[in-house]
Amino acid sequence: MPESSVEVLKRNSRYTRGTLAEELASPERGFAKESEPILKHHGLYQQKDRDRRKEDPPPVLMVRGRIPGGRLGSGQYLGWDAMADRFGDGSLRVTTRQSLELHGVLKGGLKDTLKGLHAALSETQGGCGDVVRNVTLAPNPWNRPDLAQLEPVADLLSSHFMARSRAYAELWLDGEKLEEPAEPEPVYGALYLPRKFKFALTAAGENLVDLYTNDVGLAATFRDGNLEGWFVFVGGGMAMSHNDPTTFPRLSDLLGWVPAGEVLAVAEAVVKLQRDEGNREDRRHARFKYLVHGRGPAWIKAEVERRSGSTFQDRVLPPWRVTDVLGWLPRTDGTWAFGVHTPSGRIAGELKATLRALVAAHGLSVILSPDQDLILAGIPSGVRPEVEAALGDRVADPLARRALACVALPLCGLAITEGERGMPDVLQFLREALVRHGRLERAPVFRLTGCPNGCARTYSAELALVGQAVGKYALWAGGDAQGTRLAFEVRQKVAMAELPVVFDRLVAAWAGAGVDCEGAEGAQAEPFGDFAARLGPAGLAALLEAP
Repeated sequence: MPESSVEVLKRNSRYTRGTLAEELASPERGFAKESEPILKHHGLYQQKDRDRRKEDPPPVLMVRGRIPGGRLGSGQYLGWDAMADRFGDGSLRVTTRQSLELHGVLKGGLKDTLKGLHAALSETQGGCGDVVRNVTLAPNPWNRPDLAQLEPVADLLSSHFMARSRAYAELWLDGEKLEEPAEPEPVYGALYLPRKFKFALTAAGENLVDLYTNDVGLAATFRDGNLEGWFVFVGGGMAMSHNDPTTFPRLSDLLGWVPAGEVLAVAEAVVKLQRDEGNREDRRHARFKYLVHGRGPAWIKAEVERRSGSTFQDRVLPPWRVTDVLGWLPRTDGTWAFGVHTPSGRIAGELKATLRALVAAHGLSVILSPDQDLILAGIPSGVRPEVEAALGDRVADPLARRALACVALPLCGLAITEGERGMPDVLQFLREALVRHGRLERAPVFRLTGCPNGCARTYSAELALVGQAVGKYALWAGGDAQGTRLAFEVRQKVAMAELPVVFDRLVAAWAGAGVDCEGAEGAQAEPFGDFAARLGPAGLAALLEAP
């Protein structure tokens, strides 16, 4: 079977070493193009500032952490903060996978950056690359005993699927160069995985992690307050290519339930199945979702059972909800947590200085949210007024609270048009329509990306824009607020200038539909995602085309 060029690079990389040591010692401003796939295994992306192309700026590195469940002690968070100032562009960015990114790191400062993070007990290995990436976990700002039982499982999965090669320590931490054992990668092998692989963990019924968008989703059940077992979902993934029907976003399938003690064997069986059967010829079709789609969930289930020795049981899945983690939240130990809305995950300027001062002064821990927000935890009651005075005015309205955007321009090489930088204007267009028609309190889950790779989980949103051309987006709609339904494309190449009219027509039709749904507290207005799904692509497109 012919291998893609990236597979050949991995095969010849000597377990992710490649020529990185030689290039670090070279006076060249950046790394060779051929080294970029290997850099990713160390948590690094090489980028160019596309706004400064005429100036020929030096390449910069994006540094992404491996932070299971987005949980950071005060020292770890302060380490990231310090490296952003010393070697990055002065900002931090919370990702949708509960990690942190540094942007703008130069090659000459890269080694000191990773050493500084290591000294603060953080690392970047596995933040990117064809491996199991950062394990996401339902945030637990309340210190709930049920969710707390998931934390060691997330840590176990993260450590179990960490690459065993010593290349990271040798290159960045001055580790001694020793001969590799005969089988340095017992799970991954010499080629690692065909593509990136993502795990998410939560309690059954809690879906802030967007479980269905992951390669593997694990939803815990409890008996008498103790972790009992896991619902296992497989085959989710967001990326696609415009106008290529062989690529598509996909939500995962439920295989069944397994007891708690079998989860590691099941997880390893799924990863090894993708290692052995995933597509290594064409990276556009190399994600696990295409294997699940092609072979079918029944075949996947049988293979995982055979490889793990487990048997999936049929159980009734409880309904999903998404619990808010912003604002003040009481903790079971008598302290408080405070969820800080950070638009598009960007922490810079005054906000960054304020968070640093609070974390340093009071030893607060930090939890990163899958919705790109930051939660301060362990706040004593006596410190609450200080936090309130410093951050209390950062209140997000119902639209902004769950809105997501990718970085896109100027640094992402895959970006077609604006993501994070265009988000304020786009949100304002949508907000004005929602206010005009009395629907702001029922605002849809909205997401925006600068390309079709779906890094902001656009394809499970109620309403989304996907970059398609310079200043133009594909319009998607029809997902739900609980993340259990896939959106669909409504219209292509919508220009930024058209958005006010497009949003107004959509919201006006939604508000005028007059459909109520029975909720826990009685009749409520039909959610936008349900309205969109009811009309379907043709109905929404006709609405937008009407004179």
